[in-house]
Amino acid sequence: MDKFRMIFQFLQSNQESFMNGICGIMALASAQMYSAFDFNCPCLPHYNLAYGLGILLVPPFILFLLGFVLNNNVSMLAEEWRRPQGQRGKDPAVLRYMFCSMAQRAMIAPAVWVSVTLLDGKCITCAFCTSVPVETLGNISHPGLSQGEMTRVLARIPCKEIYDGQEFIANEVAIRYLRCISQALGWCFVLLMTTLAFLVRSLRPCFTQAAFLKSRYWSHYIDIERKMFDETCAEHARSFAKVCIQQFFEGMSTDLAAAHCHPPRKAPVDVGEAAEKLLGITDQGSMNVALKSWHRCKPPLHLHPPTLPSGNGWAGEKQPPAHLPAPRREMAAYYSRV
Repeated sequence: MDKFRMIFQFLQSNQESFMNGICGIMALASAQMYSAFDFNCPCLPHYNLAYGLGILLVPPFILFLLGFVLNNNVSMLAEEWRRPQGQRGKDPAVLRYMFCSMAQRAMIAPAVWVSVTLLDGKCITCAFCTSVPVETLGNISHPGLSQGEMTRVLARIPCKEIYDGQEFIANEVAIRYLRCISQALGWCFVLLMTTLAFLVRSLRPCFTQAAFLKSRYWSHYIDIERKMFDETCAEHARSFAKVCIQQFFEGMSTDLAAAHCHPPRKAPVDVGEAAEKLLGITDQGSMNVALKSWHRCKPPLHLHPPTLPSGNGWAGEKQPPAHLPAPRREMAAYYSRV
C-alpha cells in the first residue's frame, strides 16, 4: 500500500510530465487503433461520403473529448469558472490559459488520427470516388450509361471485387488519383499542425511575456491550492472521525463500567493530538458552513489582510475576539450574524 501511495504522490508532483505521457500514449494508441481497424467502404452512392468522412472526423472528436476527460484539471477549470465572485476576483486570462493548455494536450491524439487516415488514403477514396474526373482519366465515349448509373459504378471503385467499370475508367487509376490527393492533404495537415504548435509554444510567450507568466503562475497556484485544500480536508476528516469514534467507545466504556463496576480506561494520548488538528471546527454544521464559505467567498490573495469591514462574506457585524485562532474567529463571525 505504501508503494502505491508513493507512486500516486510521484504522479501528483509530476502531473505535467504524466499528462504529456498520457497524451503520447493516446497518440500511439490512436495510430494502432486505425491500423487494427477493418475499413469496409459500403460502395453505395448515398453512403460512401458519410462513411468516409465519419471515419475521418468522428474518432478524432471522441479522442479529443477523451483527452479532456483524462485531464485532472478539467474539474478545477469548471469549478473556477462557475464559482461565485466572492472576495477573490476571477481572471479570464488564467481561465483561458488553463483551457488552452488542456486543449493543446487533447489535440495530440486527434491530430495523429487525422494524419494517419489522410496518409493512408482509404477514407478519401471511399468518400470522393464518385467525384473522379472521368473525362480526364477515363473514356467518356462509352455509351449506354446515364448519370445515375455512372455514379453507381464509380461508387464501387474502392471495392475491386465488385467494380465493373473498367471499360470507361480503370480501377487502379482512380484509386491512385484519390490516394495521391489524400496523401497531399495529409502532409499539408501535418505541416499545418506543426506550424501551429511552433507558434503557440514559441512565439506566444515572446509577445505577451508578462501576461503569460502571470497566467501560468496563477494557474499553478489554483492547482496547488486545490490539492492542499483537499489534503487539509482529508486530514481534518481523519481527525474528526478518530475523535468521534474514540468518544463513542469512551461512552460505551463508561456505560459498561457503570454496569459492571469497572473503572473506565483513559483515552490515548494521540486522540488529543487529533483534536488539535480539528482547528476549532468540531461539528457537522460548522464544517458545512466552512466548506460553503470556501466555495462562495475564498479569502483574498494577500498574506496580511487588513481589518475586514462588517457585513462581508467573512467578518460579521460583531468582530470575534482576536485571541481566537483564525478558523474559530471565522466561525464565530458567522454565528454572530446568524
